[in-house]
Amino acid sequence: MLLRELEEYTGQLLVVERYRDYCPNGVQVEGKSEVTRIATGVTASLELIEQAEAWGADAILVHHGYFWKNEEASLRGVKRNRIARLLSRNISLLAYHLPLDSHELLGNNVQLAKRLGVTPTGRFGEQDIGWIGTLGGEWALAELALRLEQVTCRLPILVQGGKGTVSRIAWCTGGAQNLFQQAIDLDVDVFITGEASEPCYHLAKESGVAFIAAGHHATERYGVQALGEHLSQKFGLEHRYFDLDNPI
Repeated sequence: MLLRELEEYTGQLLVVERYRDYCPNGVQVEGKSEVTRIATGVTASLELIEQAEAWGADAILVHHGYFWKNEEASLRGVKRNRIARLLSRNISLLAYHLPLDSHELLGNNVQLAKRLGVTPTGRFGEQDIGWIGTLGGEWALAELALRLEQVTCRLPILVQGGKGTVSRIAWCTGGAQNLFQQAIDLDVDVFITGEASEPCYHLAKESGVAFIAAGHHATERYGVQALGEHLSQKFGLEHRYFDLDNPI
């Protein structure tokens, strides 16, 4: 299919115009006009570009792309090397950030919930980026942490709140620790995100709401896979997801 058709369809699917984002969503680097093989990954690192190139990808689709707000605009160093590699190999790069976090079927949040057995019941936070749900009964907090470890293949950071069992949960994948206080205000039992900041420990201890940081990369692996598979099935594209380890 044509690259412009792929961008148009994906933009409509993820409703990109709805979001005030920190980076451009859609084609960030234009390569060949036709796409038959699409590689997906969490972050557009040089390693991902090299592996996608070796596989023969025409385009790479990621969650974390380039050109972030307040980022240095000059093409130097790491940024220069990445973009030069894409351009010299004529490989397109498409990136979808907040729209891919939020999508109700393919997004990072709902895909993580699906693997944890959480039933979503609502949204919260700016642009409804955070999610609320239930575990379908009382879970031991340690059991939930173990389930997260099994799903993400990463040992989470767990700060015990005031309860040993939990049922009402709030979560937001990636670096959403700034939503913890809003989650506390919603009277949940536990908040799950990817990263932790120093104040999160004290908020958990003093509020009684448990906090779990399960890894930025680890919690955001699933949306881009689901999107890649969707595009593959709908348009007959060859798709391969590249899971490059990142402990953060």
